[in-house]
Amino acid sequence: MAPAPARQDSDPLLIDLALQGGGAHGAFTWGVLDRLLDERRLEIEAISGTSAGAMNAAVLAHGYGKDGPAGAKAALENFWRQVSDAARFSPFRRGPLDVLLGRWSLDHSPLFAAMDMMARVVSPYDLNPAGANPLRAILADTIDFEGLTRSPIKLFVTATNVQSGRGRVFRNADLTPDVLLASACLPTLFQAVVIDGDAYWDGGYAGNPTMTPLIRDCDSQDTILVQINPIDRPGPPTSAREITNRLNEVSFNAVLMKELRMMALLKHVASPSDDEGARWARMRIHRISSAMMLELGSSSKLNAEWPFLVLLRDEGRRAAADFLGRHHVDLGRRSSLDLDGFLHGI
Repeated sequence: MAPAPARQDSDPLLIDLALQGGGAHGAFTWGVLDRLLDERRLEIEAISGTSAGAMNAAVLAHGYGKDGPAGAKAALENFWRQVSDAARFSPFRRGPLDVLLGRWSLDHSPLFAAMDMMARVVSPYDLNPAGANPLRAILADTIDFEGLTRSPIKLFVTATNVQSGRGRVFRNADLTPDVLLASACLPTLFQAVVIDGDAYWDGGYAGNPTMTPLIRDCDSQDTILVQINPIDRPGPPTSAREITNRLNEVSFNAVLMKELRMMALLKHVASPSDDEGARWARMRIHRISSAMMLELGSSSKLNAEWPFLVLLRDEGRRAAADFLGRHHVDLGRRSSLDLDGFLHGI
């Protein structure tokens, strides 16, 4: 493979984005994207996304194809407004005490507590035999899927094959509302989504998000990971809900951590003659995250109230601005994420 021509400082820097899933917490990613789209010196080549990250990715690419960064920003806001509008009459609302104390959790919502309990013992095939999902209509309304085949932004969406347990990466031409719903299909809440005769669950089990196509199929050597699920959390969880939440965080970060660990290892041992290993070793990894995610319980991932989504969006913009202020000199030069830290314990 011929080396890419030397980049001039005045040229836009090609970047890739890796977007995690996390239900309504994906509005944080919306804010990050909204701020990054203001940076004319950055050019998005590709996005790998899972669950809400996949939806953000597809919506951004749709809007970008219509009207560049301004179109992407408008499309993202339209999508999240429609999500909030659809949830306006949802039975899963905050309890009076949570509203009074300004908490965004649904932990004290009687209907949420009932659903949470039933999901442990009753199948979604019994609770929702028709397989209804209000997001299907929103996705069909807000994204021109045929237009995504012509998008200048490469998309990689991961879903988990139920039978094999392996991740499948869907690309621009493969994307449909069902593919995005498959990437976000939590098996205790929704029926598996069938695509090409195979059943799929949430992509987070196989890659949240998948980094491999960003390395193998793209020219960019800078990937910005937008992290919703905390890797480190102080203190052991003690309540049943805290334990379940932490188990989900660990399982949804496991594959990503393995890929980051492999990058760190290959930076030390990859041979220049090993093209595949050298590609992994050359990648510069950056991360945008927020301590706010440590404060939000898992039930708030189902809270689509507009003020909450706006709060997350604004925090995403703030976190992205903070990242750019601290690490703009690292982009195009070196990783700002300490990859060697992922080698500890192996």
